[in-house]
Amino acid sequence: MWCGNKAQAQRRTRMSDLFQAKPTPPLAEALRPQTLADVIGQSDLLGPGKPLQLAFASGKPHSMILWGPPGVGKTTLARLTAQSFGCQFIALSAVFAGVKDIRTAMEQAQANLAQGQHTILFVDEIHRFNKSQQDALLPYAESGLVTLIGATTENPSFEVNSALLSRAQVYVLKSLTDDELRLLLARAQDKVLGHLQFDERAISTLVGYADGDARRLLNLLEQCNTAAGAAGVSHIDAAFIENALAINAKRFDKGGDNFYDQISALHKSVRGSHPDAALYWLCRMLDGGADPKYLSRRIVRMAWEDIGLADPRAMQIANDAALTFERLGSPEGELALGQAVVYLAVAAKSNAGYNAYNKARAFVKTDKSREVPVHLRNAPTKLMKELGYGHEYRYAHDEPHAYAAGETYLPDHMKEPHWYQPVPRGLEGKIAEKMAFLKALDAQAGKLG
Repeated sequence: MWCGNKAQAQRRTRMSDLFQAKPTPPLAEALRPQTLADVIGQSDLLGPGKPLQLAFASGKPHSMILWGPPGVGKTTLARLTAQSFGCQFIALSAVFAGVKDIRTAMEQAQANLAQGQHTILFVDEIHRFNKSQQDALLPYAESGLVTLIGATTENPSFEVNSALLSRAQVYVLKSLTDDELRLLLARAQDKVLGHLQFDERAISTLVGYADGDARRLLNLLEQCNTAAGAAGVSHIDAAFIENALAINAKRFDKGGDNFYDQISALHKSVRGSHPDAALYWLCRMLDGGADPKYLSRRIVRMAWEDIGLADPRAMQIANDAALTFERLGSPEGELALGQAVVYLAVAAKSNAGYNAYNKARAFVKTDKSREVPVHLRNAPTKLMKELGYGHEYRYAHDEPHAYAAGETYLPDHMKEPHWYQPVPRGLEGKIAEKMAFLKALDAQAGKLG
């Protein structure tokens, strides 16, 4: 009986120890800066005389939106703001919170105020709040009950409603540089991971995989520590990292600014006739998980918009690349997309057809409905012929140079708009010569401009 009681007591002690034990915080949390001086990166905002440094020095907090990619210190800056100004800190995640949570937070802020303390309300991923949820924040921010700090990875111009945006200062945070990431790695070694030694290639590999994201770097270091412990090693080289760590694709948001920025960079590299840059952005997007079918459609669009009739082969190559990808899939079909952007980049450029089409569309949209000239109308019946349909129409193939010099094909009384202006590059140079020749024939025939 006594032994049973002793065993039960031992079990109770072990259970008590289990519940009392504190979990080891993630490395990213353990190394979270405790003062502004500890912050690595964002020197454009935190350096001497820079906006956030001046804001902290003012002694008065203000509402702000912190906009930047993941892992650059948005949450840390929000916490340090509360700490610097001696405010209570309430954090909400827009992914999980709703209007009810906002009201609860405001009740707490009111209680804080009753005790003489101001409240910083931090809303992470604020772009995830819908309009009504964002509107629910307005009266509290306006009344001064809370100072609102929102964090977002999306462009606040599109994702935060204008009323809320007008009451907050937007600060743009940048990805950490390689040197800043190396400094962070050194700090992690100094404070926590002193038992591990990383060679230069290992450090370069980790910094490259971190992709400007401090949190990602610290998570990778944590994985290294766990893997090294399991393998019983203390020296970390690049081969160990490649073999032991689960490396995700580089930062890429398929629906956010990063996506549109990169497709813009790809398009402009093609337009700018820089094949290496075009390949770089294409591979960046493929590596980040962009849909190759979407990219193939955009490549076809580039051919028509920026090359046009200067090199009609570009459209064919772009279409063939899209069809090749449809047939082969990934990764084999991606080679066709790569070669297509190289060809498009080095091809002669012209946006003459693109501009002409846009001008014509804009004209037709605002112009009246003009009748088809009688001589251009079809006349399949006797009545139509009697009404003059098709009368005096000149069949171009029967004319010299297969061109009815002096003939007009626009509606009556409509001036020649000259929308299409071929450029002196590629095939369009020949087209320009042909058009000049035809114009001279018109002048000889007495055609009015």
